[in-house]
Amino acid sequence: MVRLGIDLGGTKIEIVAINPMGDVLLRTRVATPQGDYLATLQAIAGLVEQAQNQLALSYKPSIGVGIPGAISAKTGRVKNANSIWLIGEDLKGDLENLLLRPICIANDANCFALAEASQGAAFGAKSVFGVIIGTGCGGGLVFNGEIVEGANGIAGEWGHNPLPWNSQYMSNQACYCGKQDCIETFLSGPGLAKRFKEVTARHLTAQQIVEQMRQADQQAIDIMNAYYDWLAKGLASVINVFDPEVVVLGGGLSQIHELYDEVPKRWSKWVFSDEVVTQLKAPLLGDSAGVIGAAWLWSSEG
Repeated sequence: MVRLGIDLGGTKIEIVAINPMGDVLLRTRVATPQGDYLATLQAIAGLVEQAQNQLALSYKPSIGVGIPGAISAKTGRVKNANSIWLIGEDLKGDLENLLLRPICIANDANCFALAEASQGAAFGAKSVFGVIIGTGCGGGLVFNGEIVEGANGIAGEWGHNPLPWNSQYMSNQACYCGKQDCIETFLSGPGLAKRFKEVTARHLTAQQIVEQMRQADQQAIDIMNAYYDWLAKGLASVINVFDPEVVVLGGGLSQIHELYDEVPKRWSKWVFSDEVVTQLKAPLLGDSAGVIGAAWLWSSEG
């Protein structure tokens, strides 16, 4: 039976169809209607209808959805989403009414971690921390092949802890969660760009900063050296608690190849151990990991 997975991101909505062996049969994406909840629902419904028609399915396949947030056990509605137009909405109920079938929803970082642990860069590892560094900064834990959700549904949400071991770049930068100087305000793409602008008055995207660093721009080199430290500190705090065998990076900033050399060189300064055997890996499934993990949600949860 075909499974459908949907990755509801801040900038794009992607759908994938996989067969029981995990082979990708179809993959399509559209831009996210930012700020418009009803249009977001319709975009998802359109992708589902398109996939079913293109594959000529005579049945309604299961659907798993990865979201940049979580479903509140108290209200059943979306909480903790950096796509703030989703917060407080009954996304699960609305999609079930619209698509006329049960929907399985999980945090997008959990979906990413599940996919990379099951068939990606962390295959074979018992304990995995999957990290999203892109528009936001999320995390997901997988232990023995299963997502660890936690009592409050927030296991792995390191992005809204304060950055440990103070940095000279601390600036009381507001986070959408209502706090200041969260890890997300340092490690997300927009966060990196804002920190760079604060100290240089130059408005560059995270990608442009990396490009300038590689062209020997000293200001870009300085901020990226700080970024390696920020990531090393943040991950060290996770290693000190969860002690995973593998950390896998995902999201747009995971494509910065320098991270995989620089961060492990640095995190031992803050990890409470005489050696650090945790491995830092690039995603094997690329930017498909989250959506593939969403497709497998019914196996792990439903």
